[in-house]
Amino acid sequence: MSMTDPIADMLTRIRNANMAKQQKVDIPSSNLKVSIANVLRSEGFIKNYKVIADEKQGILRVYLKYIDEKESIFNELKRISKPGGRVYVKGDKVPKVKNGLGIAILSTSKGIVSDKVAREFGIGGELICTVW
Repeated sequence: MSMTDPIADMLTRIRNANMAKQQKVDIPSSNLKVSIANVLRSEGFIKNYKVIADEKQGILRVYLKYIDEKESIFNELKRISKPGGRVYVKGDKVPKVKNGLGIAILSTSKGIVSDKVAREFGIGGELICTVW
């Protein structure tokens, strides 16, 4: 069965595992999902991730991070640009999430980057999701 929005599925799996206080979550892998996981790791929202090869497309294993082993790092993981309605922003209009407490993840000409990196380069792109 094909999936309409694999990025929304990834974010939902992370959100659900986080609410259930799981240590890790397995997600069907793709290059885009690995890039998003890389941004989440570099911004400190997850501990780590690794790609496990299998006979299909591979598995992206995301290791979740908690404060004092109880409290969640995430307050919200929200998909912004959807298959039915893409959201694009220009370089000078890249949003700040919760006044800089969170991040926005964008797909740009430089790859998948956080809002801070996009502002640094002065580039815009498709607004994939927000995390805070």
